[in-house]
Amino acid sequence: MVGAALGDAARRAGLDPSAGGPTGHVVWRAMGGWRGILESVLPSLVFVILFTVTYDPETQRGDLWLSLGLSVGLAAVFTLIRLLTRSPAGAAIGGLVATAGAAALALLTGRGQDNFVFGFITNAAYGTAFLVSALIGWSLIGLAVGFLMNEGTRWRSDKRKRRVFFWLAIAWAGLFAFRLAVQLPLYFAGDVTALGTLKLIMGLPLFAPLVAVTWLAVRALYPAPAK
Repeated sequence: MVGAALGDAARRAGLDPSAGGPTGHVVWRAMGGWRGILESVLPSLVFVILFTVTYDPETQRGDLWLSLGLSVGLAAVFTLIRLLTRSPAGAAIGGLVATAGAAALALLTGRGQDNFVFGFITNAAYGTAFLVSALIGWSLIGLAVGFLMNEGTRWRSDKRKRRVFFWLAIAWAGLFAFRLAVQLPLYFAGDVTALGTLKLIMGLPLFAPLVAVTWLAVRALYPAPAK
């Protein structure tokens, strides 16, 4: 069941090894193309810019209502466009819910840095899941690939595949841990501008190369049949 769920998610993201395709195209699809990139980046970017512009050094506060309102509003617009054009809206709806929840927490506490708390929780959960799966020999990458390649869990009897899937899961766990290690000190320091900027830098720019590495490693394990 876990493999099927992970495999379906990977297939929807365009990461099906059996489908082939050049690496650049696969990574682009995994990021959602231009629309996916805009949906992922713009709400956070708008928040960081407006909070920084409205920041008052004396009170050490920015205009949370304006910053968060426009950020959530932008996410809502993206979701509405998805629904109106009958495009897959699951990711956009999830992003809207996460953005609205984070904004509600920040408004409740009155601290701009709390807008990033849900992101920390997500990174910690994903990182822990990838790490534990690797350590117990049931790599989440292997489970997803096994489902997509109609192999089930037979990859576990292949030492080469187990080793590759182990290190891929460790790499993904390392990405999430790295984000937390860099961003948490900024959260506790209350540096909203630096925190928001680093969140953007450590988002898609780190995600895309790791997707490419994962794709290439999996394709090496399952080469396309000769025509």
